[in-house]
Amino acid sequence: MMNARRNPGAGGMGPTGRFFGPGELRLAILALIAEQPGHGYDVMSRLADRFNGTYEPSAGSIYPTLQLLEDEGLVRVEPADGRKVHHLTAEGRRVVEEQAREIERLWARAASRGEWGMLREPEAAEIIGPALRLVKAAVKTLAHAHGDPRVVERIQEIFVDARHRIEQLDPRRR
Repeated sequence: MMNARRNPGAGGMGPTGRFFGPGELRLAILALIAEQPGHGYDVMSRLADRFNGTYEPSAGSIYPTLQLLEDEGLVRVEPADGRKVHHLTAEGRRVVEEQAREIERLWARAASRGEWGMLREPEAAEIIGPALRLVKAAVKTLAHAHGDPRVVERIQEIFVDARHRIEQLDPRRR
């Protein structure tokens, strides 16, 4: 895997090695508000949901960003049930439309990272870790094959067979 600092988005990370690169959290929050207005905690929860638990936003990052968006005139705040609900302004909508491709990339990274969220659980990591080491060894073998199509094809066949065999272990599929 390439270094995330040299390759923004590598490994699901931004260019600084953190998940979000400069301005990306701001854009993600703006996109969430474009989907549905919300108060700070709601925005935090929806952002965490996008990452299936692999990214947990903090109040220390969300609330200042919401304030920044308000200061920039991209969101307006309306009180509702004692809470400050953030709504997109026309200028905010324009920014979301202009940045649609970048937002799409952010959500794709979120979905990709979220698929691996279960690995963050200590119990799951203990169980899955040895299997991942086997996969890593197979991929290393593939890399050393220098693209030999016969080796690549055989490794792909093995992975497909293994996936089918593993799926058969799932009691829900019986």
